Amino acid sequence: MQRSNLRLGWMVFGALAFLIGLYLVFLIQRAGHPMLALGSAGLLGVTTWVFTSERAYAWRYLYPGVAAVLVFVLFPALYTVGIGFTNYSSTNLLSYERATAYFLDQKYAGSGEQLGLSLYPVDARFILRVENEAGQAWQTEPLSLRDAGARTVALQPAARPPAGDKAPLKDVIAHQAALKTLALILPASRDEYRLSGLSKVAAMAPLYARNADGSLTSRQDGSVLRPDFDTGFYTSAGGERVAPGFKVGIGFGNFERLFTSHEFQGPLVKIFVWTVVFAFLTVVFTFVVGFVLASLLNWEGLRFRGVYRILLFLPYAVPGFISILIFRGLFNENFGEINLILNGLFGIKPSWFSDPLLAKTMLLLVNTWLGYPYTMLLCMGMIKSIPADLYEVSAINGGGMWTNLTKITLPLIMKPIMPLLIASFAFNFNNFVLISLLTGGLPDFTDSMVPAGATDILVSYTYRIAFQDSGQNFGLAAAISTVIFALVAVLSVVNLKLTRVNASAK
Repeated sequence: MQRSNLRLGWMVFGALAFLIGLYLVFLIQRAGHPMLALGSAGLLGVTTWVFTSERAYAWRYLYPGVAAVLVFVLFPALYTVGIGFTNYSSTNLLSYERATAYFLDQKYAGSGEQLGLSLYPVDARFILRVENEAGQAWQTEPLSLRDAGARTVALQPAARPPAGDKAPLKDVIAHQAALKTLALILPASRDEYRLSGLSKVAAMAPLYARNADGSLTSRQDGSVLRPDFDTGFYTSAGGERVAPGFKVGIGFGNFERLFTSHEFQGPLVKIFVWTVVFAFLTVVFTFVVGFVLASLLNWEGLRFRGVYRILLFLPYAVPGFISILIFRGLFNENFGEINLILNGLFGIKPSWFSDPLLAKTMLLLVNTWLGYPYTMLLCMGMIKSIPADLYEVSAINGGGMWTNLTKITLPLIMKPIMPLLIASFAFNFNNFVLISLLTGGLPDFTDSMVPAGATDILVSYTYRIAFQDSGQNFGLAAAISTVIFALVAVLSVVNLKLTRVNASAK
C-alpha cells in the first residue's frame, strides 16, 4: 500500500512537471522564439521518455548530468559561436522581421488639420478636449494619465468645455510621455489623432508602405528604403543606412576583421602575448612561492608551524574580489599605503596605474598573493606523500638539501602537479575578475581605435568590445570568445593527455 502511494505520488509529480514544462514552452513560443521553443519541446519530450520508458531505465541516472551539459555548456558555447558569424551589435540588434515591423509602425502627421489640445483636471484624472479652428470640439471621459502602455481613447462631441480651469502648460508638459501613448479617435472617423506638438494633435498615418519586393516606400516624400542583407540595414537610394539595423549572417567576416584589420590586429597581438605571459608568469610565481613555503612548513625543526600555516592560508580564506579591491586601495598612486612607504623610504611614488610595466607588475604581485596558498596546499600534500626512506637513503649517501630538492622532491611532485598547473594556466588565461577590479585594462593604448589597454587580457578585451565600445559589437566579441574557447580547449586536451600519462606511469 505504501509503495503504491509512493508510485502514485511520483506520477502526480511527473504530470505536474510535464504540464509546467509545456507551459514554459508555450511562453517561449509566445515570446517570439520558435527555435528555442522547439528545442525546449524536444528536451521535454526526451525527458518524459527517459523517465517513463522501461527501455531507458539505465539512462535515468545519467540523463540529468547529460542534460545539464547540453543546456548549460554546449548550448551557450554553440550560441556564442553562432553569434560570431553575425553582425549582431547595438546597431544591428533586431531581427529582419522586427526591424521591418518597426518601420511599418512609424507614423507621420498627414496634411490634415491639427487640433488644439487642452487638459481639464478632475480629481487625479484629466478630461482631454480637442478643438479645431472652427470652434468644433470633442472631449474624453476623465482618464488617468498614470497608466502605462498605449491606449485608444474615443472622443465625443462637446458643445461646452468641462467645468473648472484648464490645466497649466507645466502639467501638460509633465504628462507628455503619457499623452504620446494615446490614440484619439473622433466620431465616425478611422484616423488616429496623436500628439504632434506641445498642445496639438493631428491625424497620423503610417509612414511606410511595404512593396512586393520587400522595399518600403515613404508616404511622406516617396523615398524608397531597400533591405541590404550584406550590411543588415535598410538603405536609401543614395546608399545611406537607416537605423535600426537587423541581424544577418556575415560568414567569417568577424574573424577576418579580427586577424587582418589593422584596427584590431595591433592590439590583439599585444593583448594575446600579454595574456600568455600573464598566465604563465602567474603559474610560475605561485608555484615557486607555494613550493618554497610548503617545503619550509614541512621542515620538522620549524617551531610554530601551525601558526605559520594559518597565517599563510589567510589570503585563500578571504574572498578574492575583496582582496583585489583592498590592493587597489593600497596601490593608489596618491593615497595608497604602498606609495606612502616607498615615498618615505626612497622618495619615489611609482605610477602603478598609469605606467604599463608597473601596472603589469602590480597585477602579477596581486595575483601571486591570491594564488600561492592553493599551490602551497597542493605541494604540502604531495611532499607529505613522499616516503621518508628516500631522504634517509640520500642522507646515507651524502646527499644534501639541494640533492633532496632536485633529485627527490621536485621530480616526484612535478608529474602529479603538472595537470593542476595547466588548469591554473587556463584559469588565469580567463581571469577577468582580477583585471576588471584592479586595473580595468588600463592604461589604454594610445594608438588603438578600439577600447584596449596594456593590462587587458583576451577576455577583458572581449568584454570591453562587447559592452564598452560605442558600437557594442557582440558579434566581434563572440568571435574573440570563440578563439579563446579554442585555446582553452587545446589546453584541456593537453591536460587530459598529461593526466593519462601520469595514470599510465603509476
